[in-house]
Amino acid sequence: MKFTIVGAGSSYTPELLEEFALRRESLPVDEVMLYDINELRLNIMKGFCERFTKKLGLDVLIRSTLNLDEALEGADFVDTQIRVGGNTQRVLDEKIPLQYGLVGQETTGAGGMMKAFRTIPVMLEIARRMERLSPDGWMINYTNPTGLVTEAVTRYTKANIAGFCSGGIFPKMWAKKALGIDYSRVQYDYVGLNHMNFISNITIDGRPVSSEEFIKIAAENDSVDLELIKLLGVIPSPYLQWYYHTREKVQKVLAAPLTRGEEVQLLEKEVYEAYADPENSDKPSALAKRGGGGYSEVAMNFVNAVYNNVDTEMVVNVPNQGAVSFLPDSAVVEIPCLVNARGMSALNVPHIPPMCWGLISAVKNYESLAVESAVEGNIQKMKWALLAHPLVMDYELVEKLVPELLEANRRYLPQFKF
Repeated sequence: MKFTIVGAGSSYTPELLEEFALRRESLPVDEVMLYDINELRLNIMKGFCERFTKKLGLDVLIRSTLNLDEALEGADFVDTQIRVGGNTQRVLDEKIPLQYGLVGQETTGAGGMMKAFRTIPVMLEIARRMERLSPDGWMINYTNPTGLVTEAVTRYTKANIAGFCSGGIFPKMWAKKALGIDYSRVQYDYVGLNHMNFISNITIDGRPVSSEEFIKIAAENDSVDLELIKLLGVIPSPYLQWYYHTREKVQKVLAAPLTRGEEVQLLEKEVYEAYADPENSDKPSALAKRGGGGYSEVAMNFVNAVYNNVDTEMVVNVPNQGAVSFLPDSAVVEIPCLVNARGMSALNVPHIPPMCWGLISAVKNYESLAVESAVEGNIQKMKWALLAHPLVMDYELVEKLVPELLEANRRYLPQFKF
């Protein structure tokens, strides 16, 4: 098995190797190919990965390249975890909307849209090269915003892609922590979009959770008010904090000395100093503050399901194709799928909690327009997307935001004509 990591300079890369070590009997990976456009970070990561695999006792060839074609050729799986423009652009994604009293966040709102605009053309290029160089390979996408990226790749290429987020296993992790049970015993209905989803009908060993158990599990999602969750009767994604507590969250971010992107810049510096130490073969402790826990486990669950043809139910971002009745077939949704060597089969979602479908529809409307705008370089559709987004919607603000956002991202938007 050749496993390629595109964006291997990401601080998360060693966690994938850790999962390979845990699954060495079932996933006989021969080669891990590291690719990045940042040569310094790539070299540092290669050195650390060699030390780390030795410590783990993992017999695997670690290679690195600055050549994308070399990285993709013959790859069985391609894990994509890139950040076009780096955290420097992320900070702008946060700060520009905040100037107008709007949510400034890396995956939603006006800032999240700009991340999509920078990222989608690059991801389409990777996908088109995979069509030629590894047509049977699978892209495992963790590049945010993963829902929009997955929709772009599925609408405009024929590459195999599975769009993931660790949020799909959050309810299992919450139940494990709250109730002290193995999370393989926990099932639930899950519907929505990436970072815009709702969990209901939670069961343990097939029996519905009690009201007391539901509240204990819900309390682990500390991003959304527990009284709100009780009112809804379903558990929303932590990212629903931006929709249900908008004014409070905006004020909190405005009052903070640093945005999350600025905090991450400082953390990355600390993490990379540890990676660069030739005597160090342990994951940096600062990595725990970075967020994104569980993503490597989900990625390897997918690899195992496909490589070993093991029927596995997983939450994946996939084209709707009728699974959610009120959305278009081409719209990418985040729902349970049956995964095996044939790929992914979306499972029909029979029950959508009634207070959820309007918000899901509105955000999906924004996402599909944003994808088209990103591909076409279409400013009219960019404005349509922002007007459709529940966190923006204000025409006067849209007219002010659009030129400022485009100018701040000019060097990363070749598809737009300035």
